[in-house]
Amino acid sequence: MAFLSVNINKIAVLRNSRGGSEPDPAVAARAALAAGCHGITVHPRPDQRHIRVDDVARVAAVLGAAEYNIEGNPFAPPRGSYPGLVELARSVRPAQVTLVPDGDAQVTSDHGFDLARDGARVAPLIRAFKDIGARVSLFMDAGSDGIERVAELGADRIEIYTGPYAHAFAAGDASRELDACVRTAERARACGLGINAGHDLNQKNLGALKRAIPFLDEVSIGHALIGEAIYAGLAETIRNYLAILGES
Repeated sequence: MAFLSVNINKIAVLRNSRGGSEPDPAVAARAALAAGCHGITVHPRPDQRHIRVDDVARVAAVLGAAEYNIEGNPFAPPRGSYPGLVELARSVRPAQVTLVPDGDAQVTSDHGFDLARDGARVAPLIRAFKDIGARVSLFMDAGSDGIERVAELGADRIEIYTGPYAHAFAAGDASRELDACVRTAERARACGLGINAGHDLNQKNLGALKRAIPFLDEVSIGHALIGEAIYAGLAETIRNYLAILGES
C-alpha cells in the first residue's frame, strides 16, 4: 500500500488568516497521525505565508516514528527568520525532503524541475540533504525528459506533479494525462527511483491513479483532504484515503 502523507499547510493558512495560534498545525498533525496516516508534509516558503519556521520544529516534536516530509525550493536564499531549506532540514532531520522549484509569486506549486537548466545547481543540494540523512525526492512533470537525470544526480525518488491529471479527470477524460503519469513512473522505476505523487489529488481521482501505478510509494495530499475534512471530519477523511490506497 502506498503511504499517505498529509500536508497540513492549509491548517496554517487558516490560522494565519486570523492571527494568533489556532488552529495549530502541530495539533492537526497529531490528529492526522492518530487517524492512521503514515506521515506529515509541510511546505514552508521564505515568505512564511502558511507554515512558519517555528511550525517546522513544533510539528517534528509530535511525529514520533512517523515520516516527516519537508517540501521547498532549494534555491531560495535565507530571508528574515527563514534560514534556507538546507538549514531548516538540518534542524529537524526529516525522513524525506521534496525539492520543488516554486517562487513567491506562485500561489501553489505548478511545475516540475527543468534539469537541463537546473541540474548542475541542484546536484550539490541533493548531496547536502542526503548528508543530513534525508531521502530526496524531486518534483517532476509527467512526461518530463529529465527523469533519468534525476537518478544521475543522486536523488532517491521523484514526485510526479499530478495537477494536469487531476484537472483532466475533473473534465471527464484523463486517459492521456494518466498515461503520461504511468509512463513517467515506469521510467523512474527502471532507473531505480521510488515514485511519489502529489497535487490536486482527491478521493475521486486517487483510486484510478493508484490502480494505474500499483508500485506507487507515497502520495502527499493537503488541499483537497483538508477541504473534505471540513464536511466529514479529519479522521474519517483520512480513513477514506487509506481505504482508497489499500483497495486500489
